[in-house]
Amino acid sequence: MFKALNKSNTYVPDTISGKKLLSFSSKKLLNNEQINSDVLFNENKIYLLNIWASWCAPCRDEHNILMQLSDNPSIEIIGLNYRDNLINAKKFINKLGNPYSEILIDKDGTISIALGAYGIPVTYIIDKNQIILKQFVGALNDQSLKEIESLLK
Repeated sequence: MFKALNKSNTYVPDTISGKKLLSFSSKKLLNNEQINSDVLFNENKIYLLNIWASWCAPCRDEHNILMQLSDNPSIEIIGLNYRDNLINAKKFINKLGNPYSEILIDKDGTISIALGAYGIPVTYIIDKNQIILKQFVGALNDQSLKEIESLLK
């Protein structure tokens, strides 16, 4: 009974799974180089795209899950830093570790909104054909980790 009290009664419909990833261009956080998503998501592998910010408490909560996933060679983790102070974003990564193979900048939030994210964190699992397999709204947790690992099999 007490478990149910902690559950959110907010239903967030998944309207993006099964659709092709939107093509977008962004600068990289660590070297300011411009890159197109079609180039970045172009290898024959599964990707995890995580929208996060240094000021986001749930993003901090899910960071250990991302660090665990970063050890799995079957998935490539891409970060999209949302409306953040870039110095604080770099400090966040330096302090907690960097699970991302690349971190892109979404300075004004337009990329995230175009992807269907209206809050953060949001995480997408994307296949080798740039099709979104699954969307996770809110912080990743142990259950999310199990779901992601099952998609990798």
